[in-house]
Amino acid sequence: MLTVEIPGRETLVLEHLVSDFNGTLAEDGHLQRGVLERIIQVSAVLTTHIVTSDSNGTAEESARVLGAACLAAQVASPQWQRVQTGHEKEQYIQRLDPSRVVAVGNGANDEAMLRSAALSICVLGSEGASIQALLASHYAVTSPLDALDALLSPKRITSTLHR
Repeated sequence: MLTVEIPGRETLVLEHLVSDFNGTLAEDGHLQRGVLERIIQVSAVLTTHIVTSDSNGTAEESARVLGAACLAAQVASPQWQRVQTGHEKEQYIQRLDPSRVVAVGNGANDEAMLRSAALSICVLGSEGASIQALLASHYAVTSPLDALDALLSPKRITSTLHR
């Protein structure tokens, strides 16, 4: 569980990280360097979920690699869910309780997921980000490492979102 205090807003008590895969955690279908290590650290604090349409066909291999690394680190492996639409991503969050979810994404199909989460982070990375995803987010960063590091050091989020 992760508590994020944001003056001028209610304190967030988060239990789940729900992240898009392609363009968010992965570049050209492959996990970006440093993501694996940070997912392990975040998974010690939050239940991690990865939702993807797997447009590059690499999610199964990445799930295997992440799962093995998490097992070795003795933390829960991310739960993977294949989805086809942004509506399915939002439904996934609704089943978890959006008030307990931080969502991370970059694409137009992440907009509804980002809008429904208690905290949403848009990754403006090498594959870009849709304007819809950016406008639906509370917080924007330039890489998945920055997004995951913010969850590991939540005062970064507090100082950015403080009103």
